[in-house]
Amino acid sequence: MRTLAYGSWPSPIDAALAAAHDGHPEFVGFVGDEAWWTEPRPTEGGRRTLVRLRADGSQESVLPAPWNVRSRVIEYGGRPWDGTVQNGRPLVVFVNFTDQRLYRYQPGSEPEPLTPVSSVGGGLRWAEPRVRPDLGEVWCVLEEFTGEGPGDVRRVLAAVPLDRSAAEDRHAVRELTDDRHRFVSGPRVSPDGRKAAWLAWDHPRMPWDGTELLLAEVADDGTFGEPRVVAGGPEESVAQVDWGFDGSLLYASDRTGWWNLYRDHEPVCPREEEFGGPLWKLGQRWFAPLESGLIAVVHGRGAALLGVLDPDTGEVVDAAGPWTEFTSTLAVHGDRIVGVGASPRSAHEVVELDTRTGRARVIGAAHDDPVDPAHYPEPQIRTFTGPAGREIHAHIYPPHSPGWTAPGNELPPYVIWAHGGPTSRSALVLDLEIAYFTSRGIGVAEVNYGGSTGHGREYRNRLREQWGVVDVEDCAAVALALADEGTADRARLAVRGGSAGGWTSAASLVTTDVYACGTIIYPVLDLANWASGETHDFESRYLETLVGPLADVPARYTERSPVEHADRITAPFLLMQGLADVICPPVQCERLLERMRGRQVPHAYLAFEGEGHGFRRADTMVRALEAELSLYAQVFGIDPPGIPTLELSK
Repeated sequence: MRTLAYGSWPSPIDAALAAAHDGHPEFVGFVGDEAWWTEPRPTEGGRRTLVRLRADGSQESVLPAPWNVRSRVIEYGGRPWDGTVQNGRPLVVFVNFTDQRLYRYQPGSEPEPLTPVSSVGGGLRWAEPRVRPDLGEVWCVLEEFTGEGPGDVRRVLAAVPLDRSAAEDRHAVRELTDDRHRFVSGPRVSPDGRKAAWLAWDHPRMPWDGTELLLAEVADDGTFGEPRVVAGGPEESVAQVDWGFDGSLLYASDRTGWWNLYRDHEPVCPREEEFGGPLWKLGQRWFAPLESGLIAVVHGRGAALLGVLDPDTGEVVDAAGPWTEFTSTLAVHGDRIVGVGASPRSAHEVVELDTRTGRARVIGAAHDDPVDPAHYPEPQIRTFTGPAGREIHAHIYPPHSPGWTAPGNELPPYVIWAHGGPTSRSALVLDLEIAYFTSRGIGVAEVNYGGSTGHGREYRNRLREQWGVVDVEDCAAVALALADEGTADRARLAVRGGSAGGWTSAASLVTTDVYACGTIIYPVLDLANWASGETHDFESRYLETLVGPLADVPARYTERSPVEHADRITAPFLLMQGLADVICPPVQCERLLERMRGRQVPHAYLAFEGEGHGFRRADTMVRALEAELSLYAQVFGIDPPGIPTLELSK
């Protein structure tokens, strides 16, 4: 082992390598006997393609550039495709990101539009398509803008003709429901075709606060009867609904404080763990019923494993294999279950579980080590004590290299990572962005602060009206605990995050002196304006839960907003923003920068054309990672080789 200061170790994990491995497979499904899914293509402008696994085991990207299979419904999107077999050939419908039209596609031919383009506001958008060949339709969620404002929008369940008669005619789209609810998820139809179930919720609730499970009779011609509420409410979140093959109604509800599974309103596996999660994208699936009566489940506490649940006994048998974390996407066909799994030593892979044999295997996006795994971090699962004795869950990634060590008297710098959401969590999986830092000698701590998911509703509710307080306190508590125990250098702590994590990073620099610098990525910075029309409809009332109603507590919005207290920021920072971001728009960053003008605090602002909320292009991610490392190098006094110097202005 050779000796070199922390943060200066040479590493084979460069920014280009990390960017090329960003993102993961999503929205698995079956088309006949074949498994299909979407995959990111960072080096192709950040688009998502549709991948087909043929019977012979070969994979094919069925839609070349510039096709981009991604929905913009509620801006975070949702399941953008569905498929079936017609006359022996796959028939697939998908949403194209650029124009948000729904297309039909059969291999060997060009995609054909099924829906028109609207010139009003954000136009017509579609999610969760389900092909109904018996009716010659696609049933899906329709998001329709009625004006130019982000709140000028209605959402309904709709049926789109497969014969292309609606390609230029909005009136040819048949609406299945009215727009009495602000938000709806896609309908799930019972095996006999006689009933449809879906979720709905209204402002100011978010879907993890409270949703309603609606049920309606379906006539022979596909029209819906009057819907009725059968579960859910203002303080009960139903995360997903489906039907068993025997016609039983299945759903995941957190009425006990944990998202557990119910069959015809009776619990089938009551446990203090989650069988559901936050519905950030329409069409997320945490469970899927099998013809045998068993149920595939993604479940756990602070993690998410793939298992098979027997609803008669409540027994769950987890898939054997190296995967310790599965995402909220599942598909079943016969005895086969397909999901997306990862671990601290492997990136997300498409995994198939055969319930007859219990054998699990990788069938797509197989992890292939781009460097010697000896350079990967070796994470620790930790629980810390925060203010008032509350538990704080975190993943600690110490600096790690197979060839380098630091002088014995030196403590490493650490960066505290605050995840987005904030109703979300950091999963313990291989992330080459984390490895980019740890392999150079910079530690990373992912903090699942109070308000994060995976630990029940009580833990989630800690952030109610406490955003900018509990998240900031919990991140600081972890940082200081690492310093106090001799794991991290107290003088070389940083905080970073994107979206809600960007808010936490900025708020931390305003309200604490814990950090020597910070990285703030597409953040919320100005609460009052964000809540008054500067964001999209889905989250436009989110702050009523996280902060309180603006009309009732306006002073709280002012006191907690970093943009209102730029004079309190004394630590250097890097601010990064996508110029096409409609969720956290650039104007929020611009206000902060204007108020920092002349304050002699070193900082840099990187704005990226064409990037929205979440960077997807490889060149953007390379620039962002190298800039972040350069900030730490300058502040921490380290010298990572081969990194362009970020110019910090005052």
